[in-house]
Amino acid sequence: MLEVKGLCTHIGKIQILHDIDIEVNKGEIVSIIGANGAGKSTLLNTLAGLYRPTAGTVILENEMISGLPAFKVVAKGLSLVPEGRQIFSSLSVKENLMLGMFSKYYKEKKHANENLTRVLDMFPGLKKHLDNLGGNLSGGEQQMLAIGRGLMSNPKIILLDEPSMGLAPKIVNEILETLMVIKKELGTMVILVEQNVKAALQVTDRAFVLDQGRIILSGSREEISSNPQVMSAYLGIKANSA
Repeated sequence: MLEVKGLCTHIGKIQILHDIDIEVNKGEIVSIIGANGAGKSTLLNTLAGLYRPTAGTVILENEMISGLPAFKVVAKGLSLVPEGRQIFSSLSVKENLMLGMFSKYYKEKKHANENLTRVLDMFPGLKKHLDNLGGNLSGGEQQMLAIGRGLMSNPKIILLDEPSMGLAPKIVNEILETLMVIKKELGTMVILVEQNVKAALQVTDRAFVLDQGRIILSGSREEISSNPQVMSAYLGIKANSA
């Protein structure tokens, strides 16, 4: 389980996150939805150790990880797939994937080929590109590479920041199907940040609505998708008036 309690984050003198409380259970997909500037990416980057929280705690399976540097957070079992993919364009697909094990390589290098095989089974389209440069892949292939790299460390929880950005609907559906596989076959917890709220709610178990750095709504997929505020603001559906 991931437990986030009272999390606050400042960037410079500006407070971005205010008293965030979130729980994610094993084998669960949780979505964070909200408008641009709501603090969604800041939340993921804080959980991943890229920003240091100014208050609150983050506990992953009974271990405190808040305040740890990013490389130690990965070693504890949390992996971030950042917005914009951020693959290494000048490295091969295989090299990009192997970098996903960097923080654990010397302890678990005997499992490197096993992890690589598992990721390639999940993303078979990458097999033929192993020796090709990451920068030569299509947008959809680069996103699959970014997710695969995140899975190489065999994380307990994986955070995905806008994985559908700039991709065709068919590729978005493939990525969503992959998230279901990650959940069911690996038992990995998933936190999904998505502007495409309709797509996110197709696969999520629970969702949190973030507004100006505060959680204003939370509930099951059904509760969130039928909430009049969410329907109007994020799904483009005008709720029927009483």
